[in-house]
Order: sequence, then structure tokens, then C-alpha cells
Amino acid sequence: MKKFLLWLSAFIITVFLAYYQRVTGPTYPVKGKAMDVAYNLPRTHNTGKDACFRIKSPYEGKVLFRHHGTSEPWKELEMKRGGDFIIGCLPSQPPAGKIDYMVFLRIKGEEHSLRKNPVTIRFKGEVPLGILITHILIIFFAMLFASRAGLEAIFGGNLKPYVCWTFYLFLLGALVLGPIVQKYAFGVFWSGFPLGHDLTDTKVLVPILFWLFLYIRALKGKLKRKEVFIAWAFMLIVFLIPHSLLGSELKYTNPPE
Repeated sequence: MKKFLLWLSAFIITVFLAYYQRVTGPTYPVKGKAMDVAYNLPRTHNTGKDACFRIKSPYEGKVLFRHHGTSEPWKELEMKRGGDFIIGCLPSQPPAGKIDYMVFLRIKGEEHSLRKNPVTIRFKGEVPLGILITHILIIFFAMLFASRAGLEAIFGGNLKPYVCWTFYLFLLGALVLGPIVQKYAFGVFWSGFPLGHDLTDTKVLVPILFWLFLYIRALKGKLKRKEVFIAWAFMLIVFLIPHSLLGSELKYTNPPE
């Protein structure tokens, strides 16, 4: 019964972390309501095709946009009507390219912005579904075994198998499949420390070093509960950092249209 409760607790913690990663960060759509119009504005899209979005609105609308990180003039495009919806399409960008955009509604001859601040959308290459799902599942199980190890450190028991499995899974999911996903999405295998400032890459590197240390300690039979608990607590803190924060970003010099 004790093992079941510990596994259940580890699963709940892992699901919470996975959900938190899913709904936070700069790739999650911006949702809200203004002037009785609900909106859901995308912040990520596959390169090679325009990023189209639609808003259910009785009013006509337009979009102002420009390349992120530039001071170029805002470009304007009219949103098209499609039944009860108005539709806007932002031009595709190379992988890691970003666009800032704002949506305006015309109400009684006046233009009103849906939001005070622009929304930033980042384009990425398409990652094969099989690779992406495998990567996500392995990282999920790595977090699960790490949480199980942390709980085992609190309540007593054999730490070695949980530490070893955590290290194996993080190694495969983050340092093998992670760079492959990054290559498909943004054209490089690694853009975290020390090669860049991608926080997603960097934030998984540090916990892996912790678990590598614990793995070596486990093989030598010198594993301590305090060490495992600290590594788990640090992992929890790291995974509370929103996914894709400070992610790969194309620096525009001569921005494409």
C-alpha cells in the first residue's frame, strides 16, 4: 500500500508539472475577451505556411504586424470575413523567426485594439510526430521516476533503482531526443549553455548533471537521501520555469517579407 501511495503521489506531481509546462510559457495561445469578443491568438506555428487565426466577431478587423526585435514600421493587413468569423493570416517566417502583432476591431467607425500589448508568435520547423511524442513521454517518465526517488528519500527505501532510471531517462529524453527535436524545429542541435541562451536546453542540462552525480554515487554505494531530495527539489524548481522561455530566436538584419 505504501508503494502504491508513493507512486500515486509521484504521478500526481508529474502530471501537475507537465500541465504547468503545457499552459505556461511563450508558446501557449493568448486567450481573453474584449468588447464582448472572445479571442484565442496563436504564439507558435510551423514554418512554411502562413499562421492563420480566426475570431468570432460581428465587427470587421485588421492586423498590424512587424518582425520581433526590430523598429521597422508596422505593416497592415485586412482580416477576411468567413461567416461569423474574421480571419487573419501572418506571413510565414524561417525557423525561430518571430512576429509581433496586434488585432484591431472596427466598431462604429472607430478602431479598438483587442489587447494593450502586442502578441509575439514564433515559427518552427515541423517535428515528426513519432519523435516528438517519444521525446515527451520519456521526459514525462524521467520526471515521474525523479519524483518517486525524491519521495523515497523522504519516506525511506531503496533509492538506487529510482536514481538510475531517472538518469537513464533524462539522458535519452533530454540529451539524445531533445537535440533531435531542436534540430527539426530550429535548425540546430543545441542552443543552450554554453552555445546560446536557450533556457529550455539549459534548464534540462543542469538537473542531468545532478542526476549524473547521484548515478555515480549509486554505483559506488555511497548514495545519501539528502542528496537525492536536494536533486529532486532542484528539478521541481527547474520545471516550474515555463517551457520555451528565452527560446531560440532568429535575429533579423534584413527581415523577410
